[in-house]
Amino acid sequence: MDSLITAAARALAAGDPLGALNRIALRDDAPALALRGIAMAQLGDLDRAKALVRRAARAFGPHEAVSRARCVVAEAEIALVSRDLGWPAKTLDAARATLERHGDRVNAAQARSLAIRRLLLIGQLDEADRLLAEADPAPLPPALEAVRELVRAGIAMRRLKAGAARVAVARAGRAAERAGIPALTAEVESALRVLDTPAARLIARGGERQMWLDDVEALQASKALVVDACRNVVRDPRATVALARRPVLFALARTLAEAWPGDASRATLLTQAFGARVADESHRARLRVEIGRLRAMLRPLAEVSATERGFALTPRRARDVVVLARPMEEKHADVLALLADGEAWSSSALALALGASQRNVQRALESLAAAGKVQAFGHARARRWMTPPVPGFTTTLLLPTALPTG
Repeated sequence: MDSLITAAARALAAGDPLGALNRIALRDDAPALALRGIAMAQLGDLDRAKALVRRAARAFGPHEAVSRARCVVAEAEIALVSRDLGWPAKTLDAARATLERHGDRVNAAQARSLAIRRLLLIGQLDEADRLLAEADPAPLPPALEAVRELVRAGIAMRRLKAGAARVAVARAGRAAERAGIPALTAEVESALRVLDTPAARLIARGGERQMWLDDVEALQASKALVVDACRNVVRDPRATVALARRPVLFALARTLAEAWPGDASRATLLTQAFGARVADESHRARLRVEIGRLRAMLRPLAEVSATERGFALTPRRARDVVVLARPMEEKHADVLALLADGEAWSSSALALALGASQRNVQRALESLAAAGKVQAFGHARARRWMTPPVPGFTTTLLLPTALPTG
């Protein structure tokens, strides 16, 4: 490798894309194309970056397997930043295996980190944990060490483990300081801000208050019966009942929990569960049926009993009943939660992350756009959606994800 390529690579490693381009901007050989693509990605021109990296991959010969694998890793990182979550994960895994076979431990670690970050975005935390545990424990360069710790912190945040997240962010900060890359330092600072902003609201006994991630973690370990409106589950210290696919039952459970220790009137239950402004006999009959279904599903956790004016919730083991809600609640809040990271998302990526149909996500985006809450740019498959982050709130921590069972 010639001196200009070496100097450009060092500039990119130090977070200086303009310095790298000054050395190789006019070159079209395969190594220069790859480095130009990475430089353009660092500068934010992702479409140009993707085109250059693909040209580089084609330009490398059939015997340059390591260089081609590095191009695959670079393209995967561009795809992740541009929220192309449908990018083929098997291609990245094959590239990582190639790099490991040829002893390129650093780029193999980067490939594994990208795979974990994608899994984190789409809520597959168990798989992300598995990949992280399989990683080579040997020391990495400071920049990659910082990224690995940020990934570890991200998993801990989504697991609602504030202590572990803070430890990981602190380690990431020390590694970022050694790396001396401003963008990496900014990412660590962003993670710290997430930990220090409200993550949810606690509704109990007629009042409510904001909760930080540490508070949510403490609530998880408490003896309360929690009606979790972030994940649509009801849980106590021993059991969890998922109602994510039973929205009517969850609406009833939440209304009963908000009324605890009193009861909720039939009129209130009909309004909250069915949106009925004027109840007739058919509504009342349906309420009796749905209450019966809720009673059966919550039997391990609580009793749902009839009262003179409605129904009441009585926990079997818990000492208290609380509702855990998002910091801000509105229609399509889950879509806004993902868009709040400030990145540009495609509707297909949002659908993958939320486990929803793309058409439903598109309808939600159109509704939010009409209300002026999101904006789109580009056309057809290149169309992307984004919104400024909601100041003072952390919503992505409480996106639906698999709950720990132990």
